[in-house]
Amino acid sequence: MAKVIIGIHGLGNKPPKPILEKWWKMAILEGLKANNFSTDLPTFELVYWADITHQDPLNELEKDPHSPFFVKERYETAPKDFQIENHNTQKKVLDFIGRQLTRIFLNEDFSLNHSYITDVIVKRFFKDLEIYYTENCPGEDDKLCKAKDLIKERLITVLKKYKGDDIMIVSHSMGTIIAFDVLGFEVPEIPVNTFITMGSPLGLPVVISKIAAEQMQTLHITDHMITPTAVTKNWINFSDVTDKVAFGYKLAEDFSENKNGVKPVDIVVVNNYELNGKKNPHKSFGYLRAPEFSSILNEFMIPEKLSIRQKVLRTTTQIINAVKAQISFQNQNDNTSS
Repeated sequence: MAKVIIGIHGLGNKPPKPILEKWWKMAILEGLKANNFSTDLPTFELVYWADITHQDPLNELEKDPHSPFFVKERYETAPKDFQIENHNTQKKVLDFIGRQLTRIFLNEDFSLNHSYITDVIVKRFFKDLEIYYTENCPGEDDKLCKAKDLIKERLITVLKKYKGDDIMIVSHSMGTIIAFDVLGFEVPEIPVNTFITMGSPLGLPVVISKIAAEQMQTLHITDHMITPTAVTKNWINFSDVTDKVAFGYKLAEDFSENKNGVKPVDIVVVNNYELNGKKNPHKSFGYLRAPEFSSILNEFMIPEKLSIRQKVLRTTTQIINAVKAQISFQNQNDNTSS
């Protein structure tokens, strides 16, 4: 069974797929190399959907910064002098505000309260998300009204292509919503080893409300939010606390475990994307080279990289360490008892 990494990008217009896919791979490899992991990647495919919501892609050759096709944030390697700041106080404030906003905007049945306010916010800051959740279509031929189904179909097609392989999904921003919808409601029968979410808006009340409505209709679950059943081993959620899109970053508080015992594990990272002195803690490239992500990715790839002898040795070592730990634990209990 081969290892496969499926990426899915987030909000906004993008350069053409070959360029964006290349930049994602470069960021991933940069992180692996910087953290002293193997630089070999298994099969990688980016699910590209920007062409559904935008007529023309961004152009990396466009030099005019005022052009709508100018790439404002292209891939750049991490700055060597990137300043890491302490955000512990901000983190506590976010935790408090997040809990209050959930109480204000979400009812006990996960329906949305004060929906007119969230509608304004979505229209102002999340245009692609507004298109994705469009329900009132002026006509059947309106492409944007079909955007949600078209976007999900892109990921479904790729998942079916690799359904016999060991899959890791790496999703960013709005891509995390798309991936959640597909894994939870469209193809739950296709197993996904590891589900990675980065800079995710899945914790926002408006998104939780939409997922809850779909979950109630499809799965007939009304009293809690559940992890997609397709995820078999891990759901890791990476967030930078200064990333405004990932405002509700503690997904473990929102989603319970699925039948496989999987629920979100929240990991706070530093997104070190910076271009011309300007930081963007939401940018995918910064998340893709974070050491915490590189470590999870390396662990996922290990079985494919090891020879049979190495696999046997690794398994034997794990068993020996487990036995030693059990003996040590038993000895501590015996000493305590005596």
